[in-house]
Amino acid sequence: MTQSLTQSVSDLVRNHVREVYLKPVIQRGESVLTVSVGAVHKALALNNRVPLVCAALKSQKFLEENGLRLVSQTGPPSGQSTTVTFTYEILDSNRKSSSSANPLTGLRGIAKELFSKLGGGEAFIRSERNSFTNERGKE
Repeated sequence: MTQSLTQSVSDLVRNHVREVYLKPVIQRGESVLTVSVGAVHKALALNNRVPLVCAALKSQKFLEENGLRLVSQTGPPSGQSTTVTFTYEILDSNRKSSSSANPLTGLRGIAKELFSKLGGGEAFIRSERNSFTNERGKE
């Protein structure tokens, strides 16, 4: 029973860091993520679970699920403190899949090629305005 409780708290920690820390960093296009164990522990209102938070954030499961590489860990030698900070590198595959997850990102610049064939967006609009004005003048 204790193990399943520990597992669900670990999942809670990993999900919190993914949603609150990792996703915004990826959306900003950054490649480094830093997480404070104390901040996560406090945000989740955990009580005496610092070792669990530390273990969850340096677990292979967390790293693989989120496409991260642990670059450094700062804090006391025990590695079990609210002052522990983990710094991760966000791997390229994670950043690419994340940007393609947003359907609007794929539309960015969709007409760029079309407008370049027409002399650029501004030239196209100018030509359309002239055509419209000339058509109205014939009426």
